[in-house]
Amino acid sequence: MKLRDIPFEVVDWADVRPTEHPGESGLALWRTRTFGDVRVRWVQYSPGYVANHWCDKGHVLLCLEGELNTELEDGRRFVLRAGMSYQVADGAERHRSSAPRGATLFIVD
Repeated sequence: MKLRDIPFEVVDWADVRPTEHPGESGLALWRTRTFGDVRVRWVQYSPGYVANHWCDKGHVLLCLEGELNTELEDGRRFVLRAGMSYQVADGAERHRSSAPRGATLFIVD
């Protein structure tokens, strides 16, 4: 990822209108800003959220609150709690998320 042609800007995420993304169960609210080719999101998963797809997009993800369960297609499972992060490259390992008790995430992709 190259960060180019992005002027300095402060984002108040409370002012960014959320979009709803239903999961297999539960709901994800995304507050999204795009800077060139870089998408930056503040994401809130409702309690009981389960993704409705396998994702192969690369991310840098930081868990801000709650707990995020991430399953890789090969069966490995990881639990992220507040203050933990993961990173994965585009096309590297398909993954999907769930948040039994809800979670708030900051994601750059």
